[in-house]
Order: sequence, then C-alpha cells, then structure tokens
Amino acid sequence: MSRIPRLAIIAHDGKKADLVAFAAFNRDQLAQCQLVATSSTGKLLGTKVGLEVECLESGPVGGDVQIANRIVQGDIDAVVFMVDPLDKHPHEPDIQTLLRICNVCNVPLATNSATADALLGSPLLPALREAR
Repeated sequence: MSRIPRLAIIAHDGKKADLVAFAAFNRDQLAQCQLVATSSTGKLLGTKVGLEVECLESGPVGGDVQIANRIVQGDIDAVVFMVDPLDKHPHEPDIQTLLRICNVCNVPLATNSATADALLGSPLLPALREAR
C-alpha cells in the first residue's frame, strides 16, 4: 500500500513570489503530499494557495536544521528549496547543512521552479513513497 509523499518546502524571501506561482500552478499535485515548510513559507502556501502545511521555525532560527533532521530520520521524501543565489543569508551554514544532508541521504532536492516542476512531474515520484 502506498503512502502520501512527504515534501519539505522552503523559499528565500527573494523567491517567495516564484514559490507561490509554482505552488498555485501545481496545487493539485501538492495537495496530494504531506507538506512541511519553514514558517513564513508555510504560511504563504496556506493563505495564498490554500494548502495544508505543517509549519516549522523560520530558516534563520533553525527551520532549515529542523528539516535536515527530519531528512536524517527518514521523514522527508523530497525537498523543494527555492534558493535566492543573488542574496546573502546570515544562516548560510544551516542552508549548506540542509543541502549536504539531502545529498548524503540521497533525497531529491529541487532548488528552482524548473527542477521543482520536473520533480513533481516525474513518474519516479510515486516510487519515493515506497523507497523510504
């Protein structure tokens, strides 16, 4: 029996609009996932797109690390992290930890809307449900 895929969603402030556009376009697919997000990202997904999202702390106060922890525990199947490469982030070590943990644990990581679309549209996404 397959279970619902568990997807973590994060967006830097400069990419929140891109995330909302992505989520609105992919609302039906995202609604079929168990969503976990950092605080402001999760609230945006709830209010602007109408998705049910478990909100953790904001990234700068530990939300990225909370998501990394869930990946290590096997509680996250994939991550969508809309990264703003043109801005400085005071919690850069936490961001790098999250990216490293995705690679160490072989968890799919989409860092822009093009790869996020490919992840959600992949015929392999249902297999993630069974693999973890």
